[in-house]
Order: sequence, then structure tokens, then C-alpha cells
Amino acid sequence: MTRLHHCHQTRSMRSLWLLNELGVAFDVVVHGFDKSLRSPEYLALNPVGRVPALEIDGRVIWETGAITQYLCERFPKAGLGRAPGDAERVDWLIWVHFAETLSQHGAALTQQHVALYDDAMRSAIVMRLEAKRLEKCYVAIDERLEGREYLLDSGFSAADIGVGQAIYMCRHFARIAPFKRLAAWYGRITDRDGFRAALPPDGATLLYQREFYEPWKG
Repeated sequence: MTRLHHCHQTRSMRSLWLLNELGVAFDVVVHGFDKSLRSPEYLALNPVGRVPALEIDGRVIWETGAITQYLCERFPKAGLGRAPGDAERVDWLIWVHFAETLSQHGAALTQQHVALYDDAMRSAIVMRLEAKRLEKCYVAIDERLEGREYLLDSGFSAADIGVGQAIYMCRHFARIAPFKRLAAWYGRITDRDGFRAALPPDGATLLYQREFYEPWKG
């Protein structure tokens, strides 16, 4: 039994997209943006009360990087990982985990724009700094994609999934259009069935109510 605990438009979408691409059988438990993740039952799965939590092979994994590595090693025939000894292993690891660098900046901006309900709590300085940090990350991706269709020379992998899902969230706060190679790559990877299957269904409660959040002026 493989079961993913998931909230729409959060980092657990990374694991959902990967499971879709692997083509394995799994169930999804969708949680709301509420205190249910703090219940004793859920905390027994993920002690910090966050998503994702992946139940698989008789245990629970609850970090997206760990989930990515485990699933790619568990299902190697899908070709989404790069095994130890592979010439691209180091680059694969770098980009798989670079997704968290992006996500940290995206999470800070999500807190500022979405989670804080009172303008007195927001910081225009934090918003500007974090958006600029995102743009620096975009530069790194854009430069990596020079002469490449995907992050690795050998083609699409779980590294594209991780970074692509982070961009899916971060583009709400820093536009990707000025970064031509990044924008073209993002268009390619989000045209995949696996990505579309990981999107929130019609009528779902969304974390992001706007396509883009303009910087707050204070």
C-alpha cells in the first residue's frame, strides 16, 4: 500500500507529481488548510504536522527530498533518478535539493502575502528581499538551461519535477517571463500528464487565490 498525504498547492504536490510520473498505484489523502494536521493521528505520521507524509513499504517518509530519492530508487525503471555511480548523480542531487532553496523563499512570501491576515504584520522589506532572492535562483536555473531542454543532459528527471513544482509556487511572487530559458522549460514540463494530474481539481480550496501577488507597499 502506497498512500500520500497531501494539501493542494503545497510541497506535497512535488511527491504527487512524481508518483504520477512513476506510474505506480497509490492513494491520496487530501487534507485541508486547518488544524487537522495537528491531530494525534496525523502527528503519528509526520511529527511536525506538515505535508507530505508518504506511507510506503510499511513505514512513513516525510521529507520531499527523501521521498524523491526513495521513490526513484524503489522504482528505477521509470528512469527519473540517477543511481550512485551514474555520471549525472551529483548534478541530479544538486537540483533535487535546490527545490528546497526555492521553496524556502516561496514559503516566506506565502506567509507575508497569504498567511498574515493583518497588514500590520506584513513587511514590505521582507517581500522585496525574498522576491529578489527568488530572481537570483531563477538566474541560476536559466543559466543551467543554456543548451539544455531539461536540468540534466540526459533528459527529464525527478530534478525537473522538484524544481518545477517549486517554480509553480514561486511564480506567484516573482515572474518567470523575463527568464526565457526557464520559462520555456517550465512550459515543457508542465505540459506533461503527470503535472496536470497533480493540479488541484475544480472546486478545490486553494492556497493561492491570485495568479500573482504584487509587492505590498506598506
